[in-house]
Order: sequence, then structure tokens, then C-alpha cells
Amino acid sequence: GAPEDYGDDRLFVYLRLAGDDDAEQEAKVATLERAGQPVVRIVLDDLHDLGGEFFRWEFATAAAGSIIGINPFDQPDVEASKIKTRELTTAYAQTGKLPPETPFFSGDGVELFADPRNEAALKPQASSLTAALKAHLGRAGAGDYVALLAYIARDAAHIEALQSIRRKIRDTKKVATCLGFGPRFLHSTGQAYKGGPNSGVVLQITCADASDLPVPGQK
Repeated sequence: GAPEDYGDDRLFVYLRLAGDDDAEQEAKVATLERAGQPVVRIVLDDLHDLGGEFFRWEFATAAAGSIIGINPFDQPDVEASKIKTRELTTAYAQTGKLPPETPFFSGDGVELFADPRNEAALKPQASSLTAALKAHLGRAGAGDYVALLAYIARDAAHIEALQSIRRKIRDTKKVATCLGFGPRFLHSTGQAYKGGPNSGVVLQITCADASDLPVPGQK
């Protein structure tokens, strides 16, 4: 993105292979540097140096986790969520149904759900789908981040559509943005979302499956 698309809470890392020149990318990185954005340049001599980069960024993850208050060596909040999920699936096996949920908005082929606190904040403004999403995303301020977490098929069309949404949020709000497909993100950034600082504005996108698949050993 252009320098004006970002806030002042970003660090850019430009990782490239020696001899693998990309004039367009180089120009974009140089533009960020001239605008005063912090840029770290890392040039690898050959592809085997990627192993060292894994090592470097494992340390970086631990350091960053410590600074922002996330346990980088455990996932207690993700585990707590798994326990709650097992409680739901156990109850479903016994009763054949899940607890009822009521959307606070329904329209344009979309239903919106939230926990009671967020529903109380958003429902009065949810005169339309656009208004509801604007109210929700409008809560992201400087230093916050917006996460799009999609429980839908991970295919090229969905990735393109969600990346377009993510970039529009980034360019408009100037905040850090994340995009992940569930449940795979739980194994990478899940603890940050669930147990990190209360600075995330999260939008989970789900859909009704066209067909249910049987789970071996389960009803």
C-alpha cells in the first residue's frame, strides 16, 4: 500500500533473495522508507537461509508476545475455547440440537450475531447491513487491529474477495488488518485474538454448509 494507508504503529520487513530483483516491489519499499515508515531489509544469499529465518522469527514472536502480553509458549485461551466447544458437542450428542441463537440483524441474505455486550452496542445502529458493519468497524481506533476470520471454503474467489475487504479497511481506518481461515488460524494467531490485549475488532464470517459430513464415532 501507499504510505498514507498505514498508521504509525507498523513495522515493515522486506525479505528478498539475492539476485531476485523486483523493481516494482523495490520502489514501493523505498517509498515507505522516504515517508518515514520503519523498514527492515533482509537479503538471503540462497534459499537454504530460510531455515535461519524460521529461527529468527520464532524469537521475534516470543519477544513480541511478551511485550504485548501474550503467552508465546502456551495457548490457554484457545484451550478454554476447545473445552467450551466439547461441551456444546457433548450436549448436541445428547439432545440433537445446539443452543438457540437469535440474530440482532437480518437482511440482504445475511444474519448478524454478537455476544450480549456487543449486541447492545450495535443493534441500535443496525438499520441496515451497511450501517451495522460501519458501526462495528468504526470502533477500531489508532493502535487497534481488525481481524477477518472466515469459516468458509478457502478458495481463490473467497481469498480475493476477503483480501479486497481487508485492504479497504486498512486504507480507510489506517489500522493493522489480519485475514485468516478457520479453524487453521487458531494454531497460529488464535491465542493473540482470544488472549491478547483487548484491541481487536473481529468480524467472523460463516455460512450454512450445503451438506453435513458424518463424524466417525459421533452422532
